[in-house]
Amino acid sequence: MDICRPVVSVVSRMLWRIRWRNLEHIPNTGGVIIAGNHQTYLDPFWIGSHIKRPVRFLAWDAAFRWPLIGPMMALFGSWPLNLEGRDPAPIRLSLQWVREGGAVVLFPEGGRGNPDGSMIKFKAGAVRMALEAGVPILPVTIRGGQRVWPNTFRLPHLGHPVEIIYHPLFVVEQRENEDVRECARRESERLAEVVRSAL
Repeated sequence: MDICRPVVSVVSRMLWRIRWRNLEHIPNTGGVIIAGNHQTYLDPFWIGSHIKRPVRFLAWDAAFRWPLIGPMMALFGSWPLNLEGRDPAPIRLSLQWVREGGAVVLFPEGGRGNPDGSMIKFKAGAVRMALEAGVPILPVTIRGGQRVWPNTFRLPHLGHPVEIIYHPLFVVEQRENEDVRECARRESERLAEVVRSAL
C-alpha cells in the first residue's frame, strides 16, 4: 500500500488531471467508515491513495475475477462482498476492523451511479455499520468520474478531469426511541445529501 499510493497518485494526475480536496478532513486515527458515490471501478484506488493509514475496502466479489482490476483490489486490501447479502463474513470483518481503529471504504449506492454522474439511492449499510460499531463516517464525493468510466463504457477514457472531495466527519444521530431501521433510512438520506452537495 505504501508503494502503491504514490504510484496511483502520479498516474492519476497524468491520465485524468485528478485533484484531491479537503485532505484535512481525513482522520489519522480511530475507527471510521469512508462512504462515497461510485462512478468508476477506479474509485477505491482514487479514494484510498491519500489515506495514510491501513484501510480496507468492501468491493463487489465478481470484480475480483477481472484482469488487472481484481489483483489491484486484492493488493489494496479489499474484501469481496456478495451484493445479494448471502455471506455476512465481510461485514463482520469490517465491523471488527473499525472497532479496532481501522478504516473501511464502501459505496452505499451498491454499484456505479448513473452515466450522467447522478447518484443512485443510498442503501443503509454504511449507516447501520456506523451505528453498530459506534464510529463516524467520512463522506467522499467523486466528481467527474462518470466521464472517465461510466457503466456504459467497457474501458476507461483518458483526459477528463476528476476531483475527490473529502467532507467533514458525519456522525450518525439516532433519535430517542427511534427504530434502528428508521434511523438508518433517515441518516442514509442525510449522508447522500452531503455527498451530492459537491457534485
